[in-house]
Amino acid sequence: MNWLTNFVRPKLRALVSRDVPDNLWKRCGSCEQMIFHRDLLENLFVCQHCGHHMHISPKLRLESLFDKSGYTRVEIPDVPLDPLKFRDLKKYTDRLKESRQRTNEKDAVQVAYGTINSNKAVIAVFDFSFMGGSMGTAVGEALVTAANTAVTQRAALIIITSSGGARMQEGILSLMQMPRTIIGTTRVKEAKLPYITILTNPTTGGVSASFAMLGDITIAEPNAIIGFAGARVIQQTIRENLPAGFQKSEYLLEHGMIDMVIPRAQLQSTLSKILGIFKQGINSNLALNS
Repeated sequence: MNWLTNFVRPKLRALVSRDVPDNLWKRCGSCEQMIFHRDLLENLFVCQHCGHHMHISPKLRLESLFDKSGYTRVEIPDVPLDPLKFRDLKKYTDRLKESRQRTNEKDAVQVAYGTINSNKAVIAVFDFSFMGGSMGTAVGEALVTAANTAVTQRAALIIITSSGGARMQEGILSLMQMPRTIIGTTRVKEAKLPYITILTNPTTGGVSASFAMLGDITIAEPNAIIGFAGARVIQQTIRENLPAGFQKSEYLLEHGMIDMVIPRAQLQSTLSKILGIFKQGINSNLALNS
């Protein structure tokens, strides 16, 4: 018998006019400290005890990065719902329906346009709660749309990843999004516009093997898992013990795979500085060519 649930809570509820919400506290997955929901929200879902970066909603991501003037969501074209008529333990259409009802979004990536310290930017952000942020045709379409919008608006393209990789329910169609997204981001580079990637926990599989590692500047959040295959699979394949911290963002920074590791609270100011430097470079080039 749990005396907190079965005795204390009913007594508390009897003293107040309304029920006490069950989601006022959240346990940190790293240090297991209990965190009050308002503190968690103010800290952008970063544990104030140990600095563990939890999953954060795309909406809160966008609000924390864009200027207070707000942002505009970019409409993503529809794609075929279930091209392979795939079924595992459930129908693919049922899995999509469940994720859409839970997140109130069509798929795993949201795209928005706005400014960061008055610098124009298009941000595409992954939602790990939508089928593990897996990349299917809808995600590919979203990223291509984000790239095209950046070119049209003469804005920087920023992609924030959180994904288990390609979506198996779409087979080869999901794998084709790897070259497709690379072509999209290449258009941004050819237009002389900044392309920045922010890798969060986890960034794996076909996402890490394509556009995620090709940014002009690659940023990662602290202690994020970044790689292609899982560490256990790699260790079993090569039959060697892996180094401590293998596939963590700090390890990748030390070995030159990414450019910087930035805590979530400092991302907005960091992006502002980077975009300001890019803007100065573009203006200088225009002056030299005029």
